[in-house]
Amino acid sequence: MRLNRYIITTLVKILFVLLLAMIMFIIGTMIGYGGIGEGMPLKVFYPGLWTHILDFMK
Repeated sequence: MRLNRYIITTLVKILFVLLLAMIMFIIGTMIGYGGIGEGMPLKVFYPGLWTHILDFMK
């Protein structure tokens, strides 16, 4: 019984950290593109922007 509770608690903590990391990544890209880069912050969600970034990195 304790092992099941430990596993569930650990999985919830891992999922929480992953969700928090995704939220911080999204906020960080919006701040970086909108605030520092002087672009529109919501434009970070456009697929064309990400294809341009990935093409630039090749």
